[in-house]
Amino acid sequence: MKLVLDRYAYLNSPLHRWQQGYKLVGLLSLIFAFAFIQNVWLLPIMILITCILFRLSKIPISFLIKRLRYPSWFILAVIAFLPFISGSTPIFQWGYLIIREEGCWDALLISVRFFCILTLSLVMFGTAPFLSSIKAMRSLGLPRVIVDMTLLSYRYLEELGEMLTTMQRAMRLRGFQAKSLNRRTLKVFAQLTGSILVRSYDRSLRIYQAMILRGYGSQGSSQKNYWKFEFSHNNSSLWGTIMAVLTAIFLVVLETILPSF
Repeated sequence: MKLVLDRYAYLNSPLHRWQQGYKLVGLLSLIFAFAFIQNVWLLPIMILITCILFRLSKIPISFLIKRLRYPSWFILAVIAFLPFISGSTPIFQWGYLIIREEGCWDALLISVRFFCILTLSLVMFGTAPFLSSIKAMRSLGLPRVIVDMTLLSYRYLEELGEMLTTMQRAMRLRGFQAKSLNRRTLKVFAQLTGSILVRSYDRSLRIYQAMILRGYGSQGSSQKNYWKFEFSHNNSSLWGTIMAVLTAIFLVVLETILPSF
C-alpha cells in the first residue's frame, strides 16, 4: 500500500523549480478560488488551468488516476442521487423516477471542482519533497503542533497500510475467504479493525515516549531552526505566485459578476 505523494519530486519541470513556499501560496489561492465557484460557465476555465498545471508538472497521468481512485468512489456516492432529489425542473421521467436539471448541473459542478482541487493538491505536494512542504507551511504560520502531527501521520500511514496487508495475507493463509458479506465475515473484519487500532495506539504511544526522551517539546532553538524555511529571492517563483493569485482573483470576480446558470 503506497501512499507516497512526493514520488516524482525529483523531476525537472517548471512546477518543480517553483519554490515551495511561493508555490503553496499560489496554488492554495487557486484551490480556494475553485471552491468558491458556483457558476457552471466557469468550469471549462477551471479544467483548462488544472490541465495546464498538471501538464507542466510532468507527473504521470497513471499516478494521478491511482490517487483519485478511492476518493472518486466517495464523491460518486455523494453525487449519484443529486439528479433525482435536487431541483424542480424535470428533464426525464419514468414512473416515479424523475431526473431533474438542477441536480444534474449540481453533480457536474461538484465532480469538476473535486477533480480540479484534488489534482492541484497532488501537484502542490507532488512536485517537492514532503518535508520541504511541511517546512514551508510552518514558515507561513502553521502551528508547530499541527506540523508535527501532519508529518507523523504521513510517515506512519504507509506503515499502517503495510501492517494491514500483512494481516490480510495471514488471514488468507489461514483459509479466510471473504466471498460473501455475512455475520462471520463482518466479525472477522471487526476483529481486524480492532487489532489495527490497538496496534496503532500502542505504536503511537511508544513513538511519543521516544520523542519525549529525545527532548521533544523543549523550547530549544534547534527545534525552531529545524522547521525554518528560507524564502530565497527567486524572480520566476515570485512571478508565478503573482500570476496564480491574480488568476484566482479573476475567477472570483467572474463568479461575482456573471449571472448564475
